Amino acid sequence: MSKTPRKSNARSKAPRAASSTDAEAPEVEGDDIGAAELTRRVADNLRVLRKQRDLSLDELAARSGVSRATLSQVETCKTNPTIAILWKIAAGLGVPFASLLGEERVERVRVLRRGDAQVLRSADGRLESRPLTPAGASPSVECYELRLAARGISRSEPHAKGTSESLTVLTGVLKLHVGDEAVELNAGDSVFFEADEPHAYENTGRVEARYHNVIIYPRG
Repeated sequence: MSKTPRKSNARSKAPRAASSTDAEAPEVEGDDIGAAELTRRVADNLRVLRKQRDLSLDELAARSGVSRATLSQVETCKTNPTIAILWKIAAGLGVPFASLLGEERVERVRVLRRGDAQVLRSADGRLESRPLTPAGASPSVECYELRLAARGISRSEPHAKGTSESLTVLTGVLKLHVGDEAVELNAGDSVFFEADEPHAYENTGRVEARYHNVIIYPRG
């Protein structure tokens, strides 16, 4: 008696699609590359500017209010300094803020692409500052876009004698403190003030605010 052939239970399997874990895409460093480049520029510029003025680390520490240890770490690329630290160093050296950030260039027309601008942040991360002019483009004027988180406040030490600022509120609100005075501004308002005394930007609103900040240094 013939037997009916037994059907096989084996099922053909479709080829397995490659998963994302089979060949991982290379990691993109993104901001890390920008931060590393900024740290290198600051270190190089600080070293050059300090030596041009024949200042030791101890002497610059006394002038700037930044400890010798911190200055040494900045010069050797061992730390990424905050906005406040950079301002103190610039004041101690008697140079514009952007002198610590840029590289020497001789082009008559200088373009700063948005993606190339190095964003600086305060220690608490609530203030971001993006340069709107190429570093070193002008020895007397610098422009920045500031972003201040809701309910955030950013305090600034006095800048070099004779330094002033012009600030325009793009979005949100601003309460500006200069010495013992305070003024409140809304979107579209502008203010000019002497920045060689303690001042602070305060966002009293519930959303992030954006400002244009122009810093004018005294002519040497």
